[in-house]
Parts: sequence; structure tokens; C-alpha cells
Amino acid sequence: MAMAVLSSSLSPLSNPLSPSTSASNFCCPRIYSPSYHLRRRLIRPLIASQLYPPETFKLDKSSLVLAETLSKDQLWAAACLRIRSFNKFRPSYGIDDHKKYLAEREFEALQERVAGKREGFRRVSCINATVPLSQISSFADDLCAACKFTDNGEDRVVVGTLDLNQCMRLPDEITGKRPQSLGIGADFLRAYLSNVCVAEELHRNGLGYALIAKSKIVAQEWGITDLYVHFAVDNEPAKQLYMKSGFIYENDEPAWQARFLDRTRRILLWTGLPVNYGM
Repeated sequence: MAMAVLSSSLSPLSNPLSPSTSASNFCCPRIYSPSYHLRRRLIRPLIASQLYPPETFKLDKSSLVLAETLSKDQLWAAACLRIRSFNKFRPSYGIDDHKKYLAEREFEALQERVAGKREGFRRVSCINATVPLSQISSFADDLCAACKFTDNGEDRVVVGTLDLNQCMRLPDEITGKRPQSLGIGADFLRAYLSNVCVAEELHRNGLGYALIAKSKIVAQEWGITDLYVHFAVDNEPAKQLYMKSGFIYENDEPAWQARFLDRTRRILLWTGLPVNYGM
């Protein structure tokens, strides 16, 4: 699987990443210079996906952990991965400070979302894929430096991440139509994936599929019956990832709306989840 970022995210304080993700994330990465971003205060979630074709490393999945997190260290590492996955940066004076600025904004927004402080969302979970630093430090220095955290004395690296959002809709995105009865309680049953991304050094290791599978398990535990994801219309790798994960077409964004939001048109995919009667 060739991919980097796959899908969307919840609006941060100001989401530093212009839809992409997803997020879901899979379109040409946006190129930033410090002056560019400082002119824009983005408040919408990440949703487009980005594709990179570098050489990849065969990952030993015996030490791979897929789990929800509330740890500040791990949330910071996830925010840093999103910044490096959803953007390409031109070498320039002060670019490191600019990257840190973007990561701080996403980190602050991510903490706010998972703490339940973002209006319009019943619940948000950050789900990460992590591996021991020792497993990838020999070939991924930059990734290890940017996305490292410590868990019970062990240095680990966030190599994939996404948000699972229990809500009626994501800001500035196509709204799902299911469940069909949109009365009181529909916000309990519907969720969206966002800010889906995998470190470019570890593409083709099935991490995107693993993250989505884990998100389905968590969503089912929440009682979600209808799961959605957005991706950019020209992002074939994202489309293949989601459809192979069981998503099907539901709707697409009107061209006028995409022009108004100054972005590539979005496609909305849906998948149904079994009812969890054990709740």
C-alpha cells in the first residue's frame, strides 16, 4: 500500500493543516513556507490524503501497538507526524520554528478534542500505531526525532495516526445520510474518521488498514452503526485503501463548494458496523 496520509481531522484551534487528510489525507502535499501559513488561520479539519512514493522498510509487526491514547507525549508525537505527513516544507530560514508552531497548534487542538471540549462532538479518540524506536532508528532519524515518546520507560515512535469522531458532521465537510432516521440520537450512531496518516518511511506495511480496522473496533464499542471518511476526488490510493477496508460511495461535494473552500473536491464514503448488543 503506497500512502502517507489518508483522511480528515477535527477542527483544531485552527487546524494547521489545510484539508488534506485524512485526511483523510491523500492528495499532493501542500507546500508551506513560514510566510504562507502566517497569512492563514485555518479552522477546519484535515481530510485529504497525501501520497508519497519513497523507498519503504519492511516492518516487524510483532512489536506494533495500535491503541487509543490520552498521553500528552503521545498526542504531541501524533501532532508532529500529521504536520510532516500533510505538508512539504521548502528549506528556508526559520522553517524549524514554523514546523514547531504548526505542531503546537495541532497539539493544542487535539488535546481539546479528545478532552471533549470541542462543541459539536460527542466523543473524539486519537488512535495511534507505534513501534519501538530501536526498530526503525537506523533508517528513519527524522521520523524518530520528530515523533518519539516514552511509554513505561521504553522509547517508541508514532508511525501512524487517525481521529475517530462521534458527531453528526465535520466542519466544512459533506454530511453523512445514515442512519436514515435523523432524529434525536443520530449523533450517537454516526462517526467520521479524520487525520488519517502513516509515516512515509513505512508505507506498504499495511499500517493504514490496521489503523482503520482498529478504529472500527473502537467505534463498535461506542455503539456506532455508521462510519464515514472523506478523501480528495483525485486521490486514487486513498480510494483504494478505504474501499478495500469495506467503505462504499455515498456522496460527493458540489464543485461550487470546493471552489468556495479553495480545495480539491471531496468524496464521502460509508461503511456499516454491526450493532453491539453487549453495550
